[in-house]
Amino acid sequence: MDFTAQPKPATALCGVVSADGKIAYPPGVKEITDKITTDEMIKRLKMVVKTFMDMDQDSEDEKQQYLPLALHLASEFFLRNPNKDVRLLVACCLADIFRIYAPEAPYTSHDKLKDIFLFITRQLKGLEDTKSPQFNRYFYLLENLAWVKSYNICFELEDCNEIFIQLFRTLFSVINNSHNKKVQMHMLDLMSSIIMEGDGVTQELLDSILINLIPAHKNLNKQSFDLAKVLLKRTVQTIEACIANFFNQVLVLGRSSVSDLSEHVFDLIQELFAIDPHLLLSVMPQLEFKLKSNDGEERLAVVRLLAKLFGSKDSDLATQNRPLWQCFLGRNLFLCRFNDIHVPVRLESVKFASHCLMNHPDLAKDLTEYLKVRSHDPEEAIRHDVIVTIITAAKRDLALVNDQLLGFVRERTLDKRWRVRKEAMMGLAQLYKKYCLHGEAGKEAAEKVSWIKDKLLHIYYQNSIDDKLLVEKIFAQYLVPHNLETEERMKCLYYLYASLDPNAVKALNEMWKCQNMLRSHVRELLDLHKQPTSEANCSAMFGKLMTIAKNLPDPGKAQDFVKKFNQVLGDDEKLRSQLELLISPTCSCKQADICVREIARKLANPKQPTNPFLEMVKFLLERIAPVHIDSEAISALVKLMNKSIEGTADDEEEGVSPDTAIRSGLELLKVLSFTHPTSFHSAETYESLLQCLRMEDDKVAEAAIQIFRNTGHKIETDLPQIRSTLIPILHQKAKRGTPHQAKQAVHCIHAIFTNKEVQLAQIFESTGEKNGKLWSPDEEVSPEVLAKVQAIKLLVRWLLGMKNNQSKSANSTLRLLSAMLVSEGDLTEQKRISKSDMSRLRLAAGSAIMKLAQEPCYHEIITPEQFQLCALVINDECYQVRQIFAQKLHKALVKLLLPLEYMAIFALCAKDPVKERRAHARQCLLKNISIRREYIKQNPMATEKLLSLLPEYVVPYMIHLLAHDPDFTRSQDVDQLRDIKECLWFMLEVLMTKNENNSHAFMKKMAENIKLTRDAQSPDESKTNEKLYTVCDVALCVINSKSALCNADSPKDPVLPMKFFTQPEKDFCNDKSYISEETRVLLLTGKPKPAGVLGAVNKPLSATGRKPYVRSTGTETGSNINVNSELNPSTGNRSREQSSEAAETGVSENEENPVRIISVTPVKNIDPVKNKEINSDQATQGNISSDRGKKRTVTAAGAENIQQKTDEKVDESGPPAPSKPRRGRRPKSESQGNATKNDDLNKPINKGRKRAAVGQESPGGLEAGNAKAPKLQDLAKKAAPAERQIDLQR
Repeated sequence: MDFTAQPKPATALCGVVSADGKIAYPPGVKEITDKITTDEMIKRLKMVVKTFMDMDQDSEDEKQQYLPLALHLASEFFLRNPNKDVRLLVACCLADIFRIYAPEAPYTSHDKLKDIFLFITRQLKGLEDTKSPQFNRYFYLLENLAWVKSYNICFELEDCNEIFIQLFRTLFSVINNSHNKKVQMHMLDLMSSIIMEGDGVTQELLDSILINLIPAHKNLNKQSFDLAKVLLKRTVQTIEACIANFFNQVLVLGRSSVSDLSEHVFDLIQELFAIDPHLLLSVMPQLEFKLKSNDGEERLAVVRLLAKLFGSKDSDLATQNRPLWQCFLGRNLFLCRFNDIHVPVRLESVKFASHCLMNHPDLAKDLTEYLKVRSHDPEEAIRHDVIVTIITAAKRDLALVNDQLLGFVRERTLDKRWRVRKEAMMGLAQLYKKYCLHGEAGKEAAEKVSWIKDKLLHIYYQNSIDDKLLVEKIFAQYLVPHNLETEERMKCLYYLYASLDPNAVKALNEMWKCQNMLRSHVRELLDLHKQPTSEANCSAMFGKLMTIAKNLPDPGKAQDFVKKFNQVLGDDEKLRSQLELLISPTCSCKQADICVREIARKLANPKQPTNPFLEMVKFLLERIAPVHIDSEAISALVKLMNKSIEGTADDEEEGVSPDTAIRSGLELLKVLSFTHPTSFHSAETYESLLQCLRMEDDKVAEAAIQIFRNTGHKIETDLPQIRSTLIPILHQKAKRGTPHQAKQAVHCIHAIFTNKEVQLAQIFESTGEKNGKLWSPDEEVSPEVLAKVQAIKLLVRWLLGMKNNQSKSANSTLRLLSAMLVSEGDLTEQKRISKSDMSRLRLAAGSAIMKLAQEPCYHEIITPEQFQLCALVINDECYQVRQIFAQKLHKALVKLLLPLEYMAIFALCAKDPVKERRAHARQCLLKNISIRREYIKQNPMATEKLLSLLPEYVVPYMIHLLAHDPDFTRSQDVDQLRDIKECLWFMLEVLMTKNENNSHAFMKKMAENIKLTRDAQSPDESKTNEKLYTVCDVALCVINSKSALCNADSPKDPVLPMKFFTQPEKDFCNDKSYISEETRVLLLTGKPKPAGVLGAVNKPLSATGRKPYVRSTGTETGSNINVNSELNPSTGNRSREQSSEAAETGVSENEENPVRIISVTPVKNIDPVKNKEINSDQATQGNISSDRGKKRTVTAAGAENIQQKTDEKVDESGPPAPSKPRRGRRPKSESQGNATKNDDLNKPINKGRKRAAVGQESPGGLEAGNAKAPKLQDLAKKAAPAERQIDLQR
């Protein structure tokens, strides 16, 4: 029954009256005028209401009859009647009249219609009181109006909006929680018909709806909010355009005056989006415009709004509106909100990310890159909130965060701000406890965060005491919760220790060490309290208090609190006894917990909620309280280890192998034996440790011995059975165990037994002197060698103090050092010095030359031969010599103390058999080169000294050094050239990383220019120059193959060092290629070399796989020659061959990693004439061709260069010089192919040290201990691949 659905009335019905001119009333109803009483009027009106209620639209006669009455009821008398009952009855009558006369209303005056509908609207306020006796009539009125849609008549009125606004406000104000659904339904019908059937919704009318969505109104009247919510959902298609216009006026045009709700636009957008996103289809693009606002507060408001829209649980805005999402993230042409210049905007964006991660995991990928940037934000609060965001999401569900997000938290554990570090560390600790300890998300989640334990413990290396204390707290509460039962707690610790990386293990050990040290400080403080008061006592107590304060947060404030605590201890004996019990070695974990609570209770002040003094004391008590380890805990640990040994433990389920669990468990017990030795004193514990001593694993047995050493001081008196079992095992380990086991066994005997002298005498009776190691600890070095080392240092320091060479003292010192290197540390050559001592002296000599080279006046007099001898120390056979020498070299080069030529020594590291040493050398090169380049950039004056600073100028020095490499004996040998190429590339790879200033072409030009010079060391020796040119060609081959930019023009002509190269001759042209095309291809394609005996040099050798070491015999063929200033030119070069000694089975080892090598005897029965030819040829060569670190032909060091006579021959009657194994170089094989006898004989066999080679055993085999290496029976054996003896100690 819709008024708007029917045609408008054609004629006016107003003024139609009965024939007699009177108003017709229903039967029984008397006239209603102002002359009757109110009660009578109400009575009569009720009858009229009933009459109209019973009428329908089809009663034409009645409609005509009661038309005057309808007009009468709309008179001012009734519309303004003071009685509310009268007004209600009249309103009901008018509503029925509109129903009966629809679609033609009996009132044609617009003013009258307006008055009537405003009157009816005012009566609807009566709906508010549902308990009123008249509520049913008010409900009838609402129902009638909604069903008939009577308000639609107002569309014809010019000011209908006033009526509608009043109606909407009235309905929203009266709705409450006492109304049933029918009331709400009729209200919705009434309002929705006005919205949907009108020409539009004005701003005022829209405000009357939207105001109910504002949080303040929403909280006051929830029912009005629900009514508005349902109304908007019902009319979304119609009202959406009006809403879009409103937000466009406010957001885009900035016309805040269009509505009183302009300041609430963002709250409205959020509520409208929650009601129905379709209401904002046209509004969302407008938000992109606001995100570009120059007003930071305005952007902040938009960001807050979008954060709520994107982050709400059921929101799909990011999917439906990708442009807005991308704008929010900062892509395309819009500003990046995560990177906004306004700090609160960035902070709000980060806070939003937490809800987004939890509610929309699919958006995590988009957020990750922005959270990464914000994790490095300069604002502390933003970095902090990034951590909170990620941790909150991860605690909800670990699957919500990816590894990259967790990585951001990991980085922040090292943040410069304590608040951020603490949040990151605590967050990671909570994740570890939840997913690893409790296993809430399964093994996959536990594996994902398994790195946390290591990372948290690594932080203990930080200098801040706050970091250390937090790590200790995390360990006690999250990694190994102290409130667990003993068995569970120890199981947690047992498998945690087994799964930690080495650095984390060290950190944990350090933590226990620091706690134990602090306990000892407190114990000493308590001991001072027991002594009589004196000035010395007070001074000692003050020092102890300062030491304790340094181990607490904020040491400055802690000092005052510690002093106060000390005063309390002095006054309160009972408190002192509690503290003594707490730090007692016999204190159990439960007792410690009780003591801490008791001490805290005594110091607490109820009137002071925040007590900094109490907090500081708690920090101290937490550090010294043994909350994890006691006798019961040690017993539980031992039982766990026994289960691992027996194979009944859950090792595999916990992610560790049984062997790892046993070894780590024993290492754990070893550490605890230092900090809690008293807890080990039980027969059960020692029985288990004895079982470990009998195991084959060397590390396990060694750790068990150390535990006995640390904890067994009462075994002899309290546990005689353990003593009787332990003694023979310790004797056996001391005699036949590894060096470390023997050392620990002796220490153990010394610590436990009273008759230690007798025990040790029994051990050393059968122990002979064995000193074949290449290196030994400092305490094992002989006093004589220590004196020699100090003497060398004294000489060097004296020379560095003089800083001049007027007395020629430096020349003689350099000759002495060179002789020491040539003789391998044994100047007397009487073999009365051990190998390890020789290694010490070689290292001292090489380091001394390098130290002198740092002083310009001494660098000038160091000859190329002495420089080469010094360089060869980096290839020494002893690992420690190579390692320490390389470290000293690097340290001096980094400080720019050494000349550039010494950087070329690192090229020789390519021959080091140990991978780690090669890697270390490469890192040293990288740092040296970067430092030199940076120095040149930062110092404009440095351009004048480019020859000594520019890294590329190392190439000539490297080429010259490699040309004089003792291993480079034949310039056409492919294997030797391959080694040269590897050394060149070791250096060039780092230099050619960047083509700075066309450096590739510059290096190529240097190599080409060298070919136009001669070797200044032997300018007239053709073979020497040929080797130099060959190395240049190999270098050019490498540069050309590795760089396409090397063919460009060099920016400048390089300068070559005159100390190593002659001036180029004007008419000299050297365009000859010294390596064939076939050789060039072999070098570039990397044809594999034959595998040598040291091919597996980096693989550990087990004790069970040892093979006999057979030393071959040989005869000497040359006389001993001293290298000094009086060198006889006719003596020739010193040659070294295999040592003349009885063959024996033995081990040449560097500490504990031996390499067993069987060597063969050198050629003895060579034709004298041929031998002379060989020696003569070698003397003619005049260059150093000895093996690495061995004696080589050197001229008299110093100012004079004594040339050897090429026509003199070595005395044939003398025995050959003993040949010793090479040091630290990878094996070299002989030339490929079938070498003829003459070719073999022409090799320079008497220069340098003989290579250790694999001996061919006789069919019967070689007996260990008495077998002699067979003499060479044919020349084929001599051509066998030569090998080197190296050491594997890392």
